[in-house]
Amino acid sequence: MIDFGIKDIIDIILVALLLYYLYRVMKKSGTINIFVGILSIIGVWIVTSGIFEMKLTGTILDKFMNIGLIVLVILFQDQIKRFLVDLGSQNKWRAIRRLIFRQEETSEENHADIMTIVYSCMNMAKTKTGALIVIQRKMPLSDYEKTGDEINANINVRLIENIFFKNSPLHDGAMIIAQRKITAAGCILPVSHDMNIPKSLGLRHRAALGMSQVTDAICIIVSEETGKISVAKDGEIKVHVSAIDLENILSQSLS
Repeated sequence: MIDFGIKDIIDIILVALLLYYLYRVMKKSGTINIFVGILSIIGVWIVTSGIFEMKLTGTILDKFMNIGLIVLVILFQDQIKRFLVDLGSQNKWRAIRRLIFRQEETSEENHADIMTIVYSCMNMAKTKTGALIVIQRKMPLSDYEKTGDEINANINVRLIENIFFKNSPLHDGAMIIAQRKITAAGCILPVSHDMNIPKSLGLRHRAALGMSQVTDAICIIVSEETGKISVAKDGEIKVHVSAIDLENILSQSLS
């Protein structure tokens, strides 16, 4: 007789939730095929070793599974980092950090910064000035800031437009905004290799999408060819975004 109790039900639910979360992370990062492949190997290992007790095949897969964890850490280091950051900062101590009076002040400051970014993007869109702006949320972006030049300046419309001016030495890279500061410019971002990206989208769009797949940052792109504004967030990209839509996206994501 099989002993199946409440603990087993909870165990199954926890595993199912973990697999579902991993599936979402892998789908956003464009590595869903690797995720399915790993599940297939685990399934074969369980069947051959646990059910049919096939010694030779089971022994080979056992050796593979012993080093599998190290391989997974190497392959998915960015996704693991993002998972741990999300796990550790999911609305944690929000009520304590945001006191009533300070929250109103912070909201006004954030809205002023958001409007500065929106105005800058609108101006660059009119002149078809290509731009790529990355806004930090929970996950630190210090590794990507090191690939560019340190700025550490207040968010300013003229400064943003001058950095992305065509004759500027920093205009080809990405600008990173963190802690209400322009921290760096001319930064190099990871490029997405998702085959579903429309061919009409250029390298800036691929870099923005790649950044949104490995971090929780919001990436704003101004097309140099069309002057259209796009936003990449959580592994998805939204093209032809209006100024009002951009303001709403930033307000909701950075609140």
